[in-house]
Amino acid sequence: MDVLFIEYPPCSTCKKAKKFLKDHGVNIKTRHIVEQTPTFKELSSWLLKSDYDIKRFFNTSGKLYRELNLKGKLETMTDPEKLKLLSENGMLIKRPLVVTEDVVLVGFKEKEYLEKLGL
Repeated sequence: MDVLFIEYPPCSTCKKAKKFLKDHGVNIKTRHIVEQTPTFKELSSWLLKSDYDIKRFFNTSGKLYRELNLKGKLETMTDPEKLKLLSENGMLIKRPLVVTEDVVLVGFKEKEYLEKLGL
């Protein structure tokens, strides 16, 4: 299986997820979430492909999320406005993102990776 693995390399969760995938024989194509931030079009497509609410795509524990006081602001924003915000700054996106032809996973939960990726 081949996956697009969008990460922030210093992130410990990304490191754990990458090791998990490699240990399960998954071929990974990596992409730096800040240097190659997902586009509005990519994020829109991935949101539709995932089982998640758009809020799941936000790195709610991140420094930038807190600095921009997004907790209160997101409630009044439309989904396109939220996607635009995410596409403008990779540090706002929860990581890692794992993208296959059929599946999009946000963050790292071992059980979810096993189930959704069929590992």
